[in-house]
Amino acid sequence: MSTKSKVDLKEKLGFFTFSGSNNIVYQFKSIYYLFFLTNVVKLDVFWAGTILTIGTIWDAINDPLLGYWAVNHRFKSGESVRPFALWHSVPWAITVVLLFTDFHLSEVPAIILALVIYILFEVFNTFVGIPYNSMGGLASDLDSDRRSINVFRNLGGTLGSGIGALACLPLLKRFGALNREGNLTDTADSGFFKVAVIMGLIVIAGCLIHYFTTRERVKQVADDEEHLPFRTIATTLLKNKSWVINTLYIICYGVINLLLLTCVTYYATYVLGSTAAATSVQAAFLVSSLLSSFFVSKIDQKLGRRKTMMMAPLVSILGKIWFVLSPASTMAIYVNAVSVGISATIAFVLFNTNRNNLVDIVEADSGRRFDSMIASTDNLAAKLASAAATQFITISLAVAGFNAELPNQPAAAISVINFMLGIAPMAVSVLMLWAASRIPIEKELKAARIKLAKEN
Repeated sequence: MSTKSKVDLKEKLGFFTFSGSNNIVYQFKSIYYLFFLTNVVKLDVFWAGTILTIGTIWDAINDPLLGYWAVNHRFKSGESVRPFALWHSVPWAITVVLLFTDFHLSEVPAIILALVIYILFEVFNTFVGIPYNSMGGLASDLDSDRRSINVFRNLGGTLGSGIGALACLPLLKRFGALNREGNLTDTADSGFFKVAVIMGLIVIAGCLIHYFTTRERVKQVADDEEHLPFRTIATTLLKNKSWVINTLYIICYGVINLLLLTCVTYYATYVLGSTAAATSVQAAFLVSSLLSSFFVSKIDQKLGRRKTMMMAPLVSILGKIWFVLSPASTMAIYVNAVSVGISATIAFVLFNTNRNNLVDIVEADSGRRFDSMIASTDNLAAKLASAAATQFITISLAVAGFNAELPNQPAAAISVINFMLGIAPMAVSVLMLWAASRIPIEKELKAARIKLAKEN
């Protein structure tokens, strides 16, 4: 490995901007896309959920495929992942706009077109996601640098999520998608389209800033560029206990966040009485995430990786007790959101730092760096789990009698929404806690560093 100098503030701000722009569009998409399909395009909730599920399954499948291609690919500059941010930012931005375009088709053509667009969105999202998840390990080989980069990524992601959740509401009102009370208008389709155009421009800007401010410094020790079979890479990863457990941890993190982001708009609309109320709940989530970002590194240094990882699900579990006991309480949903914000920040910084360090561990064993594969194969499992969770949500709502045309939903539908925000993520947090208690990454990383130092 060739890195000798620490990553400076300018470069960390490049990671901050990249994460921020990506999370602006993803937060906007996560909060509003299912709602857009059911309440603007007027698709049945089952078919809308099925579109998301199929698209997410495809995204999960193409992650390791594109990651595998990237492992065996080098750009003319000699770089392995950074240029992906440059070449795929515009196509991804275009698909963001298309996601929120109502083509005013009948139901079957609308379903087919929405599915095609969502699949394209996820393809380009994967290409941009390769540098998003891999560059932290290539910018530096120092654990402190990597943790700091991921703190800046989380700060950027939190700010981006805040823009996606908070600033989009006044934008949707400004462009006529929502009225003053925060409910849909007759020009909602045009309003969503215009806001999506703004989201796309922000994505392009973030990708370009990241490309021109960051560097790939870390090179693999072995001078071996032989084409690696997919089976060899997969076997190497599956034999690594830390990778397996970190992947399970990421799965739990993704499902917990998905449940909150997907269901909070429905909770705000049908329990709190206004779609706009989701904004303040999201604000509580984002502020707690932002503030806790400043303490993760110190806690990790003091307690160690395993104990700090265990803290994330514990906070999530404790924060949901009040909501489970009293789901109609306004304060309970805010406490719930705050706990998820703190938990998500701790988990995000640590599992991404683990990802970066796992590349070194694998390199010590195999002689090759799998930056893009490690960043994409765990996404395969995480996205499949998220797809299943999305389908579970929509099927449950459909069975409970949810109907977007009704101003008030059946009691069974309200119970489903409450379950998805309380008991379901609490159960996933228990699994997440168990995974964190079993990870041996600190021991494995120490051994890998010693071995790589001898070979260097």
